[in-house]
Amino acid sequence: MDDKILIVGATGLIGGHVVRQLITGGRDKNLHLLMRRDFSGETGEAKQHVADNANWPEIITSVKPDVTISCLGSTMKKAGSKEAFAAIDRDLVTAVAEAAKAAGTRHFLSVSSTMANSSASSFYLKVKGQAEDALRAQNFDRLDITRPGLLRGERTNDPRLGESLAIIASPLMDMLLQGSLRRYRSIDAKDVARAMVALLGHGDPGQYIHENDGLWELANETREKIDPPHRIIDLTAALSHF
Repeated sequence: MDDKILIVGATGLIGGHVVRQLITGGRDKNLHLLMRRDFSGETGEAKQHVADNANWPEIITSVKPDVTISCLGSTMKKAGSKEAFAAIDRDLVTAVAEAAKAAGTRHFLSVSSTMANSSASSFYLKVKGQAEDALRAQNFDRLDITRPGLLRGERTNDPRLGESLAIIASPLMDMLLQGSLRRYRSIDAKDVARAMVALLGHGDPGQYIHENDGLWELANETREKIDPPHRIIDLTAALSHF
């Protein structure tokens, strides 16, 4: 029997793509979606759990997922304050992880941010780092933390002007980001989702961090299974050789 998979934050940019990838791959029979509002797209045989954040631990306990994928994430602008942002990106992520661990989750996957560090001077990166520390403390059999750069993708329910302008400029900026700076390059949210789906097939125990280069490589694993003739490439990296 396939593992029971729970996606938390399924209506977000990355979460929505993870759902669609799993449905396309025929992995929706034991798929559960936990969110605050109904999923707007096709959900196949996946079971939806719509509830306020305060009730999520109880739902996680009842689902008993083998694998939990956290796609939670906000911005200080959307959250309204530093405290509200931390309540989602650190406290809620931690609560989900604790509930998942108690419910029997063996494999936990989460979306973080490049340069996340609990000692960072940036409040955003500090909160992301604190969330990562909390995840590590749960001692899951396997923990995968993805650290994408600037996310490209259409946010139908959460337009972000500053982010949109950065995305427009990203082709030029990406060309300038070489070597260790590649981690800051933009990356399509679909590729992050594909990478997370690929990680479901990685069973070696341990705690792993995946930044842009690793995410692109993982994304190809999923793409090759669903659409074999094509591969995802880092176009900026390819052009830099000319």
